[in-house]
Amino acid sequence: MLILLPPSEGKAAPARRGRAVDIDALWRPELSGARRKIVDALTDASAGPDAAAVLGLTEGTRSELDHNLRLVEQPARPAGEIYTGVLYDALGLNELGATARRRARATILVQSALWGPIRITDRIPPYRLSIGTSLPGVGPLAGFWRRECVDLTAPGELVIDCRSSGYAAAWHPRTEKLIKVVALTEKDGRRSVVSHFAKHTRGVVARLLLEADRMPRTPQQVRDIIARHGRCELDRTRTGWQLSVTTDAAGRLRPGGERPETTS
Repeated sequence: MLILLPPSEGKAAPARRGRAVDIDALWRPELSGARRKIVDALTDASAGPDAAAVLGLTEGTRSELDHNLRLVEQPARPAGEIYTGVLYDALGLNELGATARRRARATILVQSALWGPIRITDRIPPYRLSIGTSLPGVGPLAGFWRRECVDLTAPGELVIDCRSSGYAAAWHPRTEKLIKVVALTEKDGRRSVVSHFAKHTRGVVARLLLEADRMPRTPQQVRDIIARHGRCELDRTRTGWQLSVTTDAAGRLRPGGERPETTS
């Protein structure tokens, strides 16, 4: 099983001391050449006079350019400590028990705009780069990584996709067991896609899978695990499966998911 997560917009501060990033030590070293190309392009763009415009920075985030200028110099930390925010708060990596933490290290991949897919144990520095950026000399990052990330998963591997749409466009795992997690809310009997609490819901789903009694091996087993905690439905799609999780107005999983519907 793999759980795919997006990175967070905000990043934790760099470590005060320690080793810098070792690009060849990141997950899937065959991506090292692509990673170095993005590092060089981002460093050049961040040093340019129009850096803020190219990277989509506001006055409040311009100070983060310094991280981009020191990518290969500043001390690195495990990615699970670098990424912060709503999804990672709901996931609660530091609160997991020993078994769930081992599973997290083995199964979670973060789809970084800078590094491509990486493990939460991979050591990286903080940076500022979103997947919607078009870097000079590289072009749109989603398209760049989509061309680089080919055949990284086995055809029968179970992959739970908790990424946002922009990051999901950067890599399409080639497996018939790809499950896209969608958060829905219900009001007056009508359901709609959640935007505000979607990150929280995906973090909760990832945590529930990590803490399950047994690791799921099929989309139906994923559905059954989540259904013990809230209302969900598993549906067949053109590209795999979709797990629709219903939340209340506060973003909590709605009860009553013991008998989810499945469309084959």
